[in-house]
Amino acid sequence: QVQLVESGGGLVQPGGSLRLSCAVSGFTLDDYAIAWFRQAPGKEREGVSCISSSDGSTYYADSVKGRFTISRDNAKNTLYLQMNSLKPEDTAVYYCAADPPQGAPCQTLSPYDYWGQGTQVTVSS
Repeated sequence: QVQLVESGGGLVQPGGSLRLSCAVSGFTLDDYAIAWFRQAPGKEREGVSCISSSDGSTYYADSVKGRFTISRDNAKNTLYLQMNSLKPEDTAVYYCAADPPQGAPCQTLSPYDYWGQGTQVTVSS
């Protein structure tokens, strides 16, 4: 049974940092495309970052490029999102997601098959 469990969200001041974690079970992390999405109140869900299953290449949305870093620890079967220089507009519920290997770049996959429950990130002074 595939499960994804996020943690690490919270309240942080603008300019601060947070690291989100997503513990996965039921599959091997580097076999699947894995991603972080976010959804702010009243807005559509947005793809933030992902890692492709085929070659491990990464993708970042323009809004987070240079500030966020996606990584994975295969031994721990855990996905991470390091978020630096946080802005109020980064406030959202963040979700991790996974999709079986499709041979396509991770940012082109839709919809992802498996989702976590989400973790709230609030950037405010």
